Amino acid sequence: MPKTKPLISVVDDDESMREAVRGLMKSLGYTAETFASAEEFLNSRQVGRTSCLIADVQMPGMTGLDLHRHLVASGKTIPTILITAYPDDKIRLSALEDGVVGYLSKPFDENDLLACIDSSLTI
Repeated sequence: MPKTKPLISVVDDDESMREAVRGLMKSLGYTAETFASAEEFLNSRQVGRTSCLIADVQMPGMTGLDLHRHLVASGKTIPTILITAYPDDKIRLSALEDGVVGYLSKPFDENDLLACIDSSLTI
């Protein structure tokens, strides 16, 4: 029986960023799903299947960090990588203390993102 490819879920309110990351994930052999908001992701059937979550920090409604904290509080530990166009050292430190596996500033290097994903899939 073939091994199921890890599902990478991408949550970003910026459609071009969502699609760019999804395309990159698919080109690397991952299964990828995209969501325009944290709420859309939480209401999807993909939460339980997600091997790694890539979420934007700044989104209307629930932020990427809020989404990570919500998942942890509800007992769903999904390795999370936060991406942001507005890097903030205080938020970065808080996110890393809360257990996110990566905090990357846009535009980020593909290799940095891949290193975060690789480390998250071995957790």
